[in-house]
Amino acid sequence: MKIISLTSLCVATLLGLTACGSSTSDRALSGAGIGAGVGAVGGLMVGAPLEGAAIGAAVGAGTGAITDEDKINLGKPAWN
Repeated sequence: MKIISLTSLCVATLLGLTACGSSTSDRALSGAGIGAGVGAVGGLMVGAPLEGAAIGAAVGAGTGAITDEDKINLGKPAWN
């Protein structure tokens, strides 16, 4: 039950935060960074932080790439 709750929290966080930037590559890059961080924390709780970071980065990048700027816009990314 604890893992399901943690996974749900991570997915909700990713969906809420991955759309930083105005281009598809900006959103994918920021999504990968956010996803890696969330995944590492989640993975650390189950003893696999590197695997969690890799999975989180992949999910975050994918979510950021498919998110439209008009639906979620958190402003200009820090690297621009």
